Amino acid sequence: MTRFVPLLREQIRHEFTASQQYVALAVWFDAHDLPQLAGHFYRQSVEERNHAMMMVRYLIDRDLPVQIPGVDAVRNEFGQPADLLELATAQERTVTEQIQQLFRAARADDDVLGEQFMLWFVKEQVEEVASMSTLLAIATRAGQDWFAIEDFLARESTGQNVVDPGAPAVAGGAL
Repeated sequence: MTRFVPLLREQIRHEFTASQQYVALAVWFDAHDLPQLAGHFYRQSVEERNHAMMMVRYLIDRDLPVQIPGVDAVRNEFGQPADLLELATAQERTVTEQIQQLFRAARADDDVLGEQFMLWFVKEQVEEVASMSTLLAIATRAGQDWFAIEDFLARESTGQNVVDPGAPAVAGGAL
């Protein structure tokens, strides 16, 4: 029995959960009149959803059964922006570990297609952890000046997700 495919199915749930968690963060920022942070996390939510749907597309293309899972509970209560950014950074570090586990499982299974598929996600996680770590560092330095984080995002962020032409196909199309 291979390990890769069951882990990939489990990862779909993790990606959908991450998407929902980012919606919860975006809503908190939105409710606290922090539109740059809200927009950033609404976009992050869509990106995580697209990651899940890339995995769905991969399973479909390999003629493997797909079941869309529910999601785990998400956190909604926070005290200040750094709390949310700590959670987001930790979440991205956890996803990085999961992606590495998937890559190793594909390699152990001698699943060349699975290993190749996971390479894009390995690269993506380096970017995700770096981005969240930077936001957390800015929030830590900003302290109670929440608008300093907003200013940073307005200045440094393009405000849009850039489509990577090397990204895997998304079932139903990327949002």
